[in-house]
Amino acid sequence: MLFPKKVKYRKWQTNRKHPEKLARPDTRGITLAFGSFGLKAETQGRITSNQIEAARRALTRSIGKTGKVWIRIFPDRPVTAKAAEVGMGKGKGDLKGYVMEARPGRMLFEVDGVTEEAARLGMHKAGAKLPVKTKFITRDH
Repeated sequence: MLFPKKVKYRKWQTNRKHPEKLARPDTRGITLAFGSFGLKAETQGRITSNQIEAARRALTRSIGKTGKVWIRIFPDRPVTAKAAEVGMGKGKGDLKGYVMEARPGRMLFEVDGVTEEAARLGMHKAGAKLPVKTKFITRDH
């Protein structure tokens, strides 16, 4: 699982944004930078570190030993939750995990060293593990 080694603040504020602002396309990390094939987010959503790890496992098992995988996202945003059956008040909940807020257009994974069919199959399996709609991207696209 991915998580920061050290954080300045253990708990962040909620960051409530208007849905139209969240649906705007991302401006950073939107092009293929390392591999020949990529998986791009088409909708916005919060991707947890567990979901990133599940997608990475599905992708690496699918493409085999010849392929190289790059993870282009990192969960650095802490998420808190109060325990079950606990009343309101008495402070913010405990740390539950870390997430990455993906916006449309963000490149999530990249692959190189495999055929397009193998990459497409692996990316489809990885995209099924994520809470956002995804799109397969090639270098010549």
